[in-house]
Amino acid sequence: MSLTEIAHVVGGRLSDVLDPEAHVSQPAVFDSREAAPGSLFIALQGEHTDGHAYAEAAVNKGAVAALVTRPVGVPAIVVDDVLAAFGRLGRHLLNGALGRAQVVAITGSAGKTSTKDFIAQVLPGNVVATPQSFNNEIGLPLTITMADERTGFLVLEMGARHIGDIRQLTEIAQPDISVVTNVGTAHLGEFGSRDNIAQAKGEIVEALPRAGLAVLNADDDFVQEMKNRTKGRVVTYGLSETATVRAVDITIDDQGRASYTLVTPEGDALVRLQFVGDVQVHNSLAAAVVGRKAGLGLEEIATRLSQAQPRSRWRMETHVRADGVTVVNDAYNANPTSMRHSLDALVSMTGGRDQRSVAVLGRMNELGEDARTAHEEIGQYAAELGLDQIILVGGDEAGWMQEGVTKAGGKAIHLPDQDTAMDLLHNILRPGDVVLVKGSRGVQLQELADRLLQPNPGPSDA
Repeated sequence: MSLTEIAHVVGGRLSDVLDPEAHVSQPAVFDSREAAPGSLFIALQGEHTDGHAYAEAAVNKGAVAALVTRPVGVPAIVVDDVLAAFGRLGRHLLNGALGRAQVVAITGSAGKTSTKDFIAQVLPGNVVATPQSFNNEIGLPLTITMADERTGFLVLEMGARHIGDIRQLTEIAQPDISVVTNVGTAHLGEFGSRDNIAQAKGEIVEALPRAGLAVLNADDDFVQEMKNRTKGRVVTYGLSETATVRAVDITIDDQGRASYTLVTPEGDALVRLQFVGDVQVHNSLAAAVVGRKAGLGLEEIATRLSQAQPRSRWRMETHVRADGVTVVNDAYNANPTSMRHSLDALVSMTGGRDQRSVAVLGRMNELGEDARTAHEEIGQYAAELGLDQIILVGGDEAGWMQEGVTKAGGKAIHLPDQDTAMDLLHNILRPGDVVLVKGSRGVQLQELADRLLQPNPGPSDA
């Protein structure tokens, strides 16, 4: 699109533009370091930084212009609200140049990103999917700008911290297919209750047209209730015998990967997943339903599921060190549901005689008044699993987990920071051990997991 066209769509005016017909031909960026010839720089105002200060750097790297709220001395489109304008641009692209692309929208308290990765690899043709977890009012239109007229499917994560957030996202990108993974306790502090979380997540099926498809987890009662909130057709997936698409005969190998028989109305097929954790069975089943909707045959769906690889960092990201220690980096984020799933996976990976299970856990954020209870329950759950070593890193929340471990008759080590945890791990780990590193993003435990993979792990630079 030309700058003149973009300004018209977003309701802005051109500033310091020498060529109004200059075309934006590459995806938008909000990090000036990622600007490239043909891109559009989105100047976001954050708590600590103002993107307007980096507009010149972005243009110097090739950005055609910046989307801003004030003139910045380089080619720009000036609007009242950058995010609202960016959303209008995304909606215009879907309704115009990308009109043939089908939108697959995914939400849930846990599993969104892995489900997205499965779906993106099952669908045929040119598929554009949300990078990392860009699932909000910034990341969603950014993903749309990554597509072009060849794109057959847009696979979009949609996150929420408040009721109404997903509704706003679906106003930018109305889904043709909506997938709901589960309703857990992530962001419980913001929502106040699981009922409110379900209300927010269900907005994704309310946005479906009559020709749309709602893909719902049959094993989650909150998700099942959403079938009454959509005009679209409903297909369920899960382990329940009532599910349209389900898994039976599930087995877990010594690397924590599940195999199962995929059961569909068209027949059965064997699936062997490359993702770690039995929770991936549900995530892959959702992708199977989407594949059926896309017209794929049963055997092709099973093959694509079996070949799919994890694409997103810090989500059960598994590496084996030269000395035989396995490090599982699942530190992108954490909530009570995902904590349990990850601990279950750790147990499934340590069935051998010389393998010890070591859990390194940090706090779970945004749990509100339930934070203490939730942390104690996770500590208790870890102890009841019989893990060989439980290491809890951080302040009060880690202490609450330790209380839960103690109540369950287990033992845990509570350490104040990553450096002390690193020192302990360096001394106690031995070949065959499997180490799970898990905590909310704000704890940054992925740095500890990365240090565990270094040849000579030592103190951090912090």
